[in-house]
Amino acid sequence: MTTASAITGRPSVTAAERDVAAGLWNPDLAPVPAARRTWGIYNYASLWTTFSINIATYLVASGLIAGGMNWQQAIFTIALGHLIILVPILLNAHAGAKFGVPFPVYARAAFGVIGANIPAVLRALVACGWFGIQTWVGGTAINAVLGALIPGWKMVEAGPMICFFGFWLLNLAVILKGIDTIRFMQGISAPFLGVISLVLFGWAYVRAGGFEVMVSTPSKFKTTAEFYAFFVPSLTGVVAHWAAIALNISDFTRYSRSQRAQLVGQAVSLPITMTVYSFIAIAVTTATVVIFGEPIWDPVAVIARLGNPIAVALAALALVLATLNVNVAANVVSPANDFSNLLPRHISFKTGGVITCVIGLFMQPWRLLATHGSFIVGWLVGYSSFLGPVAGVLIADYFVVRKTNLDVKALYTRGGVYEYSHGFNLRAVVALAVGIATAVIGAAASPFTSSGYSPGVRHAAGILAATYDYAWFVGFGVSFALYLVLMRGRQESVTA
Repeated sequence: MTTASAITGRPSVTAAERDVAAGLWNPDLAPVPAARRTWGIYNYASLWTTFSINIATYLVASGLIAGGMNWQQAIFTIALGHLIILVPILLNAHAGAKFGVPFPVYARAAFGVIGANIPAVLRALVACGWFGIQTWVGGTAINAVLGALIPGWKMVEAGPMICFFGFWLLNLAVILKGIDTIRFMQGISAPFLGVISLVLFGWAYVRAGGFEVMVSTPSKFKTTAEFYAFFVPSLTGVVAHWAAIALNISDFTRYSRSQRAQLVGQAVSLPITMTVYSFIAIAVTTATVVIFGEPIWDPVAVIARLGNPIAVALAALALVLATLNVNVAANVVSPANDFSNLLPRHISFKTGGVITCVIGLFMQPWRLLATHGSFIVGWLVGYSSFLGPVAGVLIADYFVVRKTNLDVKALYTRGGVYEYSHGFNLRAVVALAVGIATAVIGAAASPFTSSGYSPGVRHAAGILAATYDYAWFVGFGVSFALYLVLMRGRQESVTA
């Protein structure tokens, strides 16, 4: 009989015990053995470099300019937002590096061995939405390549949709190749894509007539109040950009050779690469005001106006490669594990990836990208209202309640310490629900701020509506605090 130590490198779950708890284990969810924990500082630095250099990052940054910020305001918002989200990323990364477990298994400690499916599915649905967005943008880039090389292609009305489905199939093919292909792509694409980004920056510099002219577009906000009204949801949107990865980062740090490797690699790379690449997007977008008379926040639309067909084709092709890489690495690894966690005996990592692809089709990403407002306020801030509360529960449980101690065997076993009530920790579920409700109540109250209601109703609705602008922060704080209060009676027993 094969023992757990032979499989995982630590005494956790035996083969016999896995048979009893078959609904909680499969090879993709098992702890990563020590021999396979080979990712070092470079791997994590490269991971965040490739995560950063993608169209989604560009859209977040350029959307701030399209919304009215000048370049200094935008870069401050970007830098602050990423310093904030770095904290939960590093905190949730700890369990993966220490115990080698993926996010859906890590979440079992707080939510229960069955209840962990709740945050896993929430996070998975967000990833499906991002997968759809990245696939749509990649498809439009392919459409730009074909339009540059084949002039008649621009007359094909269904061209963007054809390219969307073509790029979707390409993503699916990479997914079916597995995690090793993903890591290989990360290692070779980051330096190349950095050079391409600098080339685009250089084009904007030349066309605008120098850096000072390039970033000369002033802020449209005349008062501090006007700026603050846009700054708050924008900062929440920047934080929300990586709020999903902040939950499932253990899917990647489970391969780390040490805590230091993942911590240094991420702490150095994330804020630097995100700010630098965002600055490129910000500068190029402000330059489009000078060059074209309006801020163009969609990079594919900018590329399509380069003029030279060969330059358009090469630049668009580079964006296709960047999008393919980050789409699979950032938006498939986690939901594939999450869906596998639902039915481990029937859903493998690859099957979970296919499910992600299918759901991404039905998220209608073209609607999410209709305007910079629908993207930042509607999509980013919207989903942060339930990812923030999940992060609050996880961090409160792992660091405060359990003091970073987990019983790995019990994570894969029914009837153990993480069984709670029929597999659900109702305290975590309640804390999550209250955090989400508190964050989204602002969206429900927003319609009551219109002139059709009395001043008292409008004032009260305005106060409640503000909670939506702070959705991630409000949800995180409420769920974090409430979980600790609800778990106070159990804290001594779980840490003993």
